[in-house]
Amino acid sequence: MRNHTIVLVVAVLTLVGCATPREAAPGDAASPSATPEPEPTEPTPSPTTGSPTAAPAAVGASLTVTLDETGTGAVRTMTLTCDPVGGDHPDPAAACAALAAAGPGAFDLPPGDLMCTQLFGGPQVALVEGTVAGVPVSARFSRTDGCEIGRWDALAPLLGSTGGV
Repeated sequence: MRNHTIVLVVAVLTLVGCATPREAAPGDAASPSATPEPEPTEPTPSPTTGSPTAAPAAVGASLTVTLDETGTGAVRTMTLTCDPVGGDHPDPAAACAALAAAGPGAFDLPPGDLMCTQLFGGPQVALVEGTVAGVPVSARFSRTDGCEIGRWDALAPLLGSTGGV
């Protein structure tokens, strides 16, 4: 009987945790505020394509990227500057846009207590050193688990490789 009670309690707690609350309609008494949401602003059309673009803010950067795409130690080195865009990086504009979009936490390591999927995304390794917005950065990127793959993917245009096998 005790096992049945435990199973029943676990099932109820699971269902309670999975339940989604009803969304309140604007002006509903359950709504935390009766004020309407502000209208979203439309992105401005790109002058070259006519399609909407949301350009990230420019970020000043001077970086050296050392990339080992095969994990064998055969590296290539690229330089990148942003604001103004330059360097010998193969696509400096895309790299600077990715850097601006990723924000200042792009070079941070995942928290030590973060659980990461144990997926191997490939042997690629990239070292990035220099300054971003006047702040020194020195970071290592790899594709050894889900957290590292996520960090890599956020800056793939900067790292010069999409990774993967």
